[in-house]
Amino acid sequence: MFMEYSLGDLGSILAMQAFAGLILFSVYLLMALGLAIIFGQMNVINMAHGEFMILGAYMTYLCSHLFQSYAPGLYDGYFFVAMTVAFIVSGGLGLIVEWLLIRHLYSRPLDTLLATWGLSLIMQQSFRSIFGAREVGVELPAWMMGSLPVTGSIDVQINGLFVMVLTLFITGIVALLMFRSRWGLQVRAVLSNRVMAGAAGVNTQRVDRLTFGLGCGIAGIAGSAFTMIGSTGPTAGQLYIVDTFLVVVFGGAQSLLGTVFSALSISQSQSIMEFFMSGSMAKVITLLFVIGLLMLRPQGLFVLKIRK
Repeated sequence: MFMEYSLGDLGSILAMQAFAGLILFSVYLLMALGLAIIFGQMNVINMAHGEFMILGAYMTYLCSHLFQSYAPGLYDGYFFVAMTVAFIVSGGLGLIVEWLLIRHLYSRPLDTLLATWGLSLIMQQSFRSIFGAREVGVELPAWMMGSLPVTGSIDVQINGLFVMVLTLFITGIVALLMFRSRWGLQVRAVLSNRVMAGAAGVNTQRVDRLTFGLGCGIAGIAGSAFTMIGSTGPTAGQLYIVDTFLVVVFGGAQSLLGTVFSALSISQSQSIMEFFMSGSMAKVITLLFVIGLLMLRPQGLFVLKIRK
């Protein structure tokens, strides 16, 4: 498999695939951050998480067309407006779903799986009815076009670099919210002992609702980033939901650091192996490797230490 390439060619291939893996890592991490908050902190299996991502992607698509039609001179900055709209719409819908559906199913994870799977089907059909069954894409602003040369044989895409910077920024904000804010302290208190947190004056229902809404909002931002590197269709979210759950479980459902490390390792391994073998075989090998490690360490790579 490797003998047909020279050492120089292998170096260039590995470097290019590593950069492609970093772009995939960015999408995985943005998706997994929202899912880790919902699954790790609330023990809710949200099978509609991919549809919340696609909702954010469609909001970005709508903002793109609105700017092209009514404010073409401001199109270079449309993505920042679209990202805000995607966060608000996806997060707002998440708040409504939590109030109407999820709050009745706490402590029943299998019921949340079935309920949110049904929600995902409803959202997919809604996307088909509103936007059509065909995939759509957005036109990148001029400053995101092109690539930057690193060496004579290696170029990196500007839009990919932007997605990675955005991912680091969002990850930093989530870390500050979880570990340096009053709301994050309340979330961790509810996670540690819901009854005692409620007795101490924490509004656990409000914490649950905001946590679910934040997780869905981050998925919306992931959808905005997704439009930078791929096209959007009604079922595109289902292509990422399994990998996202894999990232969260492998890294440790309640660990932000574990989520980051897991997303990086899985995306890099898949990206490099996909060059030398089929994409399905790369996924199979990655899955087998993760399953083997989880058999040895079922709690994941990183575990949040909680005083009993």
